[in-house]
Amino acid sequence: MRCWGPADAPPMVLLHGWMDSAASFQFLVDAFEQERRVYGLDWRGYGYSDRGAGDCYWFPDYLADLEAVLDAVSPAAPVDLVAHSMGGNVACMYAGIRPERVRRLVNLEGYGLPGSRPEQAPGRYAKWLDALRTQRPERLWPSTQALAARLRAKNMRLDVARAEWLAQNWMRSAVLDDARGPQEGWQLLADPAHKLTNPVLYRLEEVLACWRQITAPVLLVESVEPDEWHRFTRTPEYRERLKNFASLQTVVVAQSGHMLHHDQPTILAALIEEFFGRPYP
Repeated sequence: MRCWGPADAPPMVLLHGWMDSAASFQFLVDAFEQERRVYGLDWRGYGYSDRGAGDCYWFPDYLADLEAVLDAVSPAAPVDLVAHSMGGNVACMYAGIRPERVRRLVNLEGYGLPGSRPEQAPGRYAKWLDALRTQRPERLWPSTQALAARLRAKNMRLDVARAEWLAQNWMRSAVLDDARGPQEGWQLLADPAHKLTNPVLYRLEEVLACWRQITAPVLLVESVEPDEWHRFTRTPEYRERLKNFASLQTVVVAQSGHMLHHDQPTILAALIEEFFGRPYP
């Protein structure tokens, strides 16, 4: 877990997305103007958190990880959460399961997934079993510069300096064995098991039941750059599910993609601080 700011300042907890880490929020933290104690959680199997011992990762484990962190950093008072993508999905469920633990929540494109049907279960389990048989060796990168170039190719809003900083903080040097013997390179700080198909279907009704129990105000921050998620989240089906939040504001950040905390950290920091207001009455 990364920590920024004075230890006695009011806490704020940042929750990263899939195949990411707490380091991803550095540019956002740099843009904050209010004095806060900011905690960036590395979910299990990401960043410098230990990898899991199983074949895949389960959402209930993320809920338990978040509760353990809140018990440590703010056992007696509700906290402000900022959560991106997968982290937003976890945070919204947790805020309904433990509404007394969350004061306010900023959700950065944590949309959830399309609903599933029970008849999809046999195929989903089969896909998971097949994936366990055909797992590829973990990739080694030749350098941090190679990942930086890949990041910029996927997001041209990233300048060279930021891309290289992210690459250096998303990787570590490693020696891994393959058919050729020990190989040296750079390893992503993310367990490749996260990329395996999860055998459990996305149970939308259970998720929405959690959302309906949220008492904290929620700010949903969206980007404008079209991608695969926008095709889903711009549909009437998705917009209808947002009605399950008792108190929801939405805002769109111009000139941003899904990694909007990389693209527009200054604008995003101002939105977050305005929404949170004073940390405590």
